[in-house]
Amino acid sequence: MAATAPALQQDDTVVFPRRRRRKLGVYGLLVPAAILMGVALGYPLVRQFVISFQEYGLRQQFGQPAEWVGLQNYTDLLTDPYVWTVIGRSIVFCLVNAAATMLIGVAFAVLMSRIGRASRITLQVSLLLAWGTPVLASMTVWQWLFDSQYGVINWVLANVFGLEDMAGHSWIIEPLSFYFVATVIVVWMSVPFVAFSVYAGLLQVPEETMEAAQLDGASARQRFWNITIPMVRPVLSIVLLLQVIWDFKVFTQIYVLQRAGAPTRETNLLGTLIYSYSDEFSLAGALATIMLVITLALTGFYIRQMLKEDEL
Repeated sequence: MAATAPALQQDDTVVFPRRRRRKLGVYGLLVPAAILMGVALGYPLVRQFVISFQEYGLRQQFGQPAEWVGLQNYTDLLTDPYVWTVIGRSIVFCLVNAAATMLIGVAFAVLMSRIGRASRITLQVSLLLAWGTPVLASMTVWQWLFDSQYGVINWVLANVFGLEDMAGHSWIIEPLSFYFVATVIVVWMSVPFVAFSVYAGLLQVPEETMEAAQLDGASARQRFWNITIPMVRPVLSIVLLLQVIWDFKVFTQIYVLQRAGAPTRETNLLGTLIYSYSDEFSLAGALATIMLVITLALTGFYIRQMLKEDEL
């Protein structure tokens, strides 16, 4: 017994250094990627933050020193009622789009898990085509569909459903109909990601568990809400978090629709409002920082709710 103790101690001293070296090797592999991420994302973020405290415009672009103004840019923005209107508008637009995208995406995921192979492949290819189409190309198609004179939507509403007032109707002139069109486009582009992500999660639900619940008398609805949803909750949580972030900073769809003739002031979201400060980089930097803080607040609140549910 006395001879075995030193042997065990010697083996431990050999094993633990190997484990430490292995962990250090793993972290060492992350260092190059961390440096690249820090340079690619960290520098623009820091530069934006610094500019937000300066008076930085076109003259500073040509070499004139930037004047330090402190919190003046933030004060000008946060005391402007229009900025608060755009912030509230952006949050509502984000939440509505994220909710609609999740509902439709989950519905498509469940549909893919229950239909036959041929139908599932057809649906998946259709979703991939919608997801893979470049944003500007798809925006051209959507503008044609909602065109006031030659659009298919107006023609169908006027000639098929008998809504004669819709003939020649302009969808992007009124803010409410503008956001309806924007929501349709954003949701259409976002649903495939949610559908495929949730479908991958549904494939991980054990069939034995579902069969056992069915034998115990659980209905299809009960199995879905009490077994399937809790098992794919982590996937739903991550996808919803990403969707909120993406919908809050949407820009291209709104900007292209505005360029098509929509009133800019009544349809601005934070992304397009930041872009409108193209000659005032300091205000754009301050508003972008405010947008980042709001995004962190929304995601932080959601993450806290996720952690509370896990504790329960």
